[in-house]
Amino acid sequence: MQKLVVKRKPIIIGVMGSHNEESPETMEEARRLGEAIAKRGWVLLTGGGPGVMRASSEGAYRAGGLVIGILPNDRMHPLEKYPNEFVDVPIYTGMYDARNVINAKTPHVMVALRGGSGTLSEIALALRNNTPVIGLNAPQFKIAGDNDFSSVNTVEDVLQEIERILAKLKKNNC
Repeated sequence: MQKLVVKRKPIIIGVMGSHNEESPETMEEARRLGEAIAKRGWVLLTGGGPGVMRASSEGAYRAGGLVIGILPNDRMHPLEKYPNEFVDVPIYTGMYDARNVINAKTPHVMVALRGGSGTLSEIALALRNNTPVIGLNAPQFKIAGDNDFSSVNTVEDVLQEIERILAKLKKNNC
């Protein structure tokens, strides 16, 4: 039996946002972001469902990227629209909202696109666990203390921030 050898550790970028269908502009930003992530050879991680998660998954999938979905349900209890059709690797957690911890701790960088309380919880969990977060038109909030949150307005700005953060992580051997 031949052993699979992984020659590199992939860069994982999380994209979090609403499970609801957002404005056409937000959905297009999510698709473009997923596509750009895939074209850079990074792996996309989402909650694996509809809305922003589906749009970013579609962008990455169609660009030939790998899409991981951290699903709220378990395999034996299907949940409508989970996983979306663009998820390559579905992770069935059975944890519902508690899966946000996985979404927050797994990626090298997390991007939040608008969203509601679920997205805010993922942002808070990520910052608490030292996962850098980039908000693309995300909800505005203030957190006291030192944290790695940046707010931007375009997909191009997100990509520049990701590159900056990854360079910093590489310099620090993270």
